[in-house]
Amino acid sequence: MGDIVEHEQSFYSNAEHYWREIPPTVDGMLGGYGSISSIDINGSRAFLLKFLGEEEGKTGKGCALDCGAGIGRITKRLLLPLFHTVDLVDVTKEFLDKAKSYLGEDSKRVGNYFCSGLQDFVPESGRYDVIWIQWVIGHLTDDHLIKFLQRCQKALRPNGIIVIKDNVSYEGVVPDEVDSSVCRDLQIVRNLVGEAGLRIIHEEQQMNFPKEIFQVHTLALR
Repeated sequence: MGDIVEHEQSFYSNAEHYWREIPPTVDGMLGGYGSISSIDINGSRAFLLKFLGEEEGKTGKGCALDCGAGIGRITKRLLLPLFHTVDLVDVTKEFLDKAKSYLGEDSKRVGNYFCSGLQDFVPESGRYDVIWIQWVIGHLTDDHLIKFLQRCQKALRPNGIIVIKDNVSYEGVVPDEVDSSVCRDLQIVRNLVGEAGLRIIHEEQQMNFPKEIFQVHTLALR
């Protein structure tokens, strides 16, 4: 990550430029792998339902935050069916504009559309039952990821959880020059979570994804 930290400004600006050129579609959000969306959502729903409920100690269903939300694919298929209110945050204004029509009738249950990079975003303290962070941590430097997770922890309601779902490399940090991101191995992600003062309460590998992409793991934190 040393080179990226040294060129931090271009790391972020190059990513913003990349996403501005991407069509605001499910296929665009998934880098041409739109066909995996249902497998992804079904895996995420099964993961999330382990925590949600009315009983003592369970995670509530009041409000969720979709980080790196794009056009709202996850908000529409995963979060709005489970939560009363969902907020979206994304660095690309065109994606958030598209989300308002893509979400259809359910868009009235969106609380806020925040246009911001996660390195700058400060979620409201104590607002969220679930903060969902999928396919976006590779766009943050290690330091910014740690600080963002710390801000997210303060934004949780009692029994709330943060969920990271992302590609993991086989070893080390693998840069992607195309979209100006990195892919970290699982142990590095775990270490960064620990540095943020969070603990992993559950972890799973997403199954049935194409073999040519990096493995995808889902981690629940609090």
